[in-house]
Amino acid sequence: MLESKHIRLTGIFIVFTFILWLLLTSTTSSGCSANTNKQSGEGRSAADLYENYCASCHGMYMERFAGEDRQAMFELPQNEMERIIREGDYKTGMPAFGDVFSEEEITAVANHILTDIKNDANAHEYRPGFPEVVQTDKLAFRIDTVASGLGIPWGMAWLPNGDLLVTERSGELFRFRDKTFEGMIDGVPEVYARGQGGLLDIKLHPNYNENGWIYLAYSEQEGNGGNTAIMRARLYGNALIDKEKIFKAQPNTRSGVHFGCRMAFDEDNYLFFSVGERGRPANAQDLSNHCGKIHRIHDDGRIPEDNPFVDNPDAMPSIWSYGHRNPQGLVFHPETGVLWETEHGPKGGDELNIIRKGDNYGWPEITYGINYDGTIITEDTAKVGMEQPVIYWTPSIAACGMAFADAETYPQWANSVFSGSLSFRYVVRTQLDGNEVVKDEIMLREAGRVRSIETGPDGYLYIGVENPGYVFRLIPVN
Repeated sequence: MLESKHIRLTGIFIVFTFILWLLLTSTTSSGCSANTNKQSGEGRSAADLYENYCASCHGMYMERFAGEDRQAMFELPQNEMERIIREGDYKTGMPAFGDVFSEEEITAVANHILTDIKNDANAHEYRPGFPEVVQTDKLAFRIDTVASGLGIPWGMAWLPNGDLLVTERSGELFRFRDKTFEGMIDGVPEVYARGQGGLLDIKLHPNYNENGWIYLAYSEQEGNGGNTAIMRARLYGNALIDKEKIFKAQPNTRSGVHFGCRMAFDEDNYLFFSVGERGRPANAQDLSNHCGKIHRIHDDGRIPEDNPFVDNPDAMPSIWSYGHRNPQGLVFHPETGVLWETEHGPKGGDELNIIRKGDNYGWPEITYGINYDGTIITEDTAKVGMEQPVIYWTPSIAACGMAFADAETYPQWANSVFSGSLSFRYVVRTQLDGNEVVKDEIMLREAGRVRSIETGPDGYLYIGVENPGYVFRLIPVN
């Protein structure tokens, strides 16, 4: 169990330690010198380097890569793996470590990935067995698997007849009925399947029974790059028809990271959704582009007249809030109607936020995280006019997927928000008192890289995990 004050103090201590280290070694806040970094790394083992610099993104067993992608990565030649570590890769968002690792360390880390981690990954059980009854602080439950055979189940939605629709990041939309695969949905938009891009979130219109609209978020290629898009369509049999693209983020970029995108409807049927800053931090503070923002539009894509920047000729009119890095959790509180969000920080500083109209959430001007190579992004964690997170996680949990527990189904979890962890392969239950965090409880350790969490029409919490991909729900036990 993690206490919120402890998490905040941990983050402050880490940042202070790095600042002190930088002062003592005469480096700058923009980055450490190559010689200093390499000298400071003498005697560091390949396993320690991988765990400290790589595992927060890739996982201890390279879980970020699914199926064939993981095997292809393990088959890379040694010199190519060394080049990627040294130079990075813009398309996939891999940072360069040539100024952080010595050449000997680069060779050792590459060899460690291609031998030790490869062997461990092939032997690792990615779906460990759970006890028949899982006991947590306040509630016992059993796990009921409702969908399997997936890779990266990014989003979930339910049709009125109870059928479950699951988006696969690679670009497929699956339909399950009574825990059985029913078929694939045709007519899904072609996705820009690069890095973290692909077919992302799915939502049904609140008035689906009357209008039949289904909303899909995805990465779309345009020219030599791409960005996040949203389409709505109707379902006829197992095919999408009446397809309309209602949003496309600008500018396009070849970067393969930080697409967002979670969607949420409010009680007035406005559609809110997130777009990441696409690996360019400055985008988040620049109102002239869509990236690093939460947006609000009508259900047909029109811009609401009361959006906060609609009268600013230099701003994108769909913007609701800005200063975000890569939000992959977005949900309205079922009782208060307040919009909550989780977003990925860099190395440390993942955030849980309350999203308010027109507010600036600070990235990259303020952050509780640091660069993946250990250098300081900014010494500031607070500035006037920039919002503070309700809580932040250091080390990063890589927050993805988010849902509030249904108070009738889980009275012991009333006013609790659930967040998935990609890095640590568990679920975090954040207990709230009003809008204040009481505590965090870690649940379902080693469940898998948790990609999606939703409250189903039956009131149960549904959790989608990766590698292998499956969806399960939590059934309370009296």
